[in-house]
Amino acid sequence: MQTVSPLGAARPAAADGRVIAVGASTGGTEALKSLLVPLPANLPPIVIVQHMPAMFTESFARRLDGLCTLQVKEAQHGDVLAPGCVYLAPGHSHLRLARLGGRLSCALSQDEPVNRHRPSVEVLFRSVAELVGKQALGIMLTGMGKDGGTGMRAMRDAGAYNFAQDEASATVFGMPKEAIALGGVDEVLPLNRIPERLLARLALWATK
Repeated sequence: MQTVSPLGAARPAAADGRVIAVGASTGGTEALKSLLVPLPANLPPIVIVQHMPAMFTESFARRLDGLCTLQVKEAQHGDVLAPGCVYLAPGHSHLRLARLGGRLSCALSQDEPVNRHRPSVEVLFRSVAELVGKQALGIMLTGMGKDGGTGMRAMRDAGAYNFAQDEASATVFGMPKEAIALGGVDEVLPLNRIPERLLARLALWATK
């Protein structure tokens, strides 16, 4: 994997039960690359739903893994979340957080689509709200439609701190716009500023 210098001087937090959850759709493949490549490896685990056909998610995860300091993989049922790792929902299944022996893990299901999507950002974000609450950071990237908006609000209501990509930098502003309109977002930022603000927020975690 390529080594990438961390952004700024922010100190990432330890990953004791903490999670970063990301949702994306149209335009998200490039947005995810812009988000993940600058980040250092010593981060809490990251879970991602990107609307994408099943035939492409594994190869997309491998592509990101080759570009990032973080380890990126397609999520498998029962994966225990580990610091420095990124788990991308497979294109055929919803991704939820679950408890496995007291530790956070990935749970996959082929339940009915939610907001016409499987995987659905809504499903992931609601599970994060229920299991992690204030230990989570959320990020809503570019995407068409409204998937994940109410889930992001649920995360914020549970104490999570959330970012959304702004309209000027988004390929499609639908999903961020919905999350903002529902009151689920703490900061609205250009895509290129999200990594640095994420690290700054993680640095605050590290002091608690």
